[in-house]
Amino acid sequence: MSSTGELRHTALDALHRSLGATMTDFAGWDMPLRYGSEREEHLAVRTKAGLFDLSHMGEITVTGPQAAALLDFALVGNIGGVKPGRARYTMICRADGGILDDLIVYRLGETDYMVVANASNAQVVLDALTERAAGFDAEVRDDRDAYALLAVQGPESPGILKSLTDADLDGLKYYAGLPSTVAGVPALIARTGYTGEDGFELFVKPEHAVELWQALTKAGEGAGLVPCGLSCRDTLRLEAGMPLYGHELSTSLTPFDAGLGRVVKFEKEGDFVGRAALREAAENANHEPPRVLVGLIAEGRRVPRAGYAVVAEGKVIGEVTSGAPSPTLGKPIAMAYVDAVYSTPGTAGVGVDIRGSHEPYEVVALPFYKRQK
Repeated sequence: MSSTGELRHTALDALHRSLGATMTDFAGWDMPLRYGSEREEHLAVRTKAGLFDLSHMGEITVTGPQAAALLDFALVGNIGGVKPGRARYTMICRADGGILDDLIVYRLGETDYMVVANASNAQVVLDALTERAAGFDAEVRDDRDAYALLAVQGPESPGILKSLTDADLDGLKYYAGLPSTVAGVPALIARTGYTGEDGFELFVKPEHAVELWQALTKAGEGAGLVPCGLSCRDTLRLEAGMPLYGHELSTSLTPFDAGLGRVVKFEKEGDFVGRAALREAAENANHEPPRVLVGLIAEGRRVPRAGYAVVAEGKVIGEVTSGAPSPTLGKPIAMAYVDAVYSTPGTAGVGVDIRGSHEPYEVVALPFYKRQK
């Protein structure tokens, strides 16, 4: 939200409206929810390709001789160990171990990093990094207005992008970033995404966003590329078992509570914010697991939503964090935190309380969907 309380608009706003997009307020940004059928957009990404505007994400640049040391102190991951040109999924936590946000950090050069935060948490992350930078020879810079972010996702995305760039896409690994040009536009090409498919995220200057979107649209005409909104991005990430902040992740959970303790690197040198609390959380998780994040697949047709109670043996055993109809599975699905004793795939007698009716659900391991390599 802007300081005047108005919704912020991406550089592609007029283009979305010309395509007939249904717009929605997302974290203070006016964003496309869908262009037509969200089911068709979802299936296009699974089988062909989809084009997304993700310019609402929060880019924060960290530079200087002690940039790596600052990020190692501020975040739970081993950022100093990331090689230039590579990226890492990590988290920023409070001193008590609660998750402030999950992040992707790109190492752009020897002393240059880009931290990408969720739109809803970008200011929180910026403020925390700025505060934690005290005493380090490093600069934290708000670059949210310096970038537009487009994503091409789906099995046809490498072919579409190859037609517009000379960059070595075959050599670009998952979670790597490469500065190059796409359709003549300078871009950081990252092999990352939030859909469970192969794909790329393209960081460009806002003034180049429309030109790049149009070039990608033209290049993808024969490959089935369609514009995609935030609605299908949510069902795609849900099928892929990817957490969403405010649903599977929050300040009331540590990475260990969320089943993502692997992102916490105790072996790195020096202290980091939350180390003591997270060490305790790790030990507790080993002895007595808290509620465990599981997948649930409906036996019927009723759709579970975030906040609905998970029940078994006449008692509440957990809570749905995300739920939606799955276009790929053809059934409603959900992610939920449940008591550990009910978390084994195939556990019988588990249901979701949907408006007073206990609907039967199958407990499954995450993710629901995994692409064939």
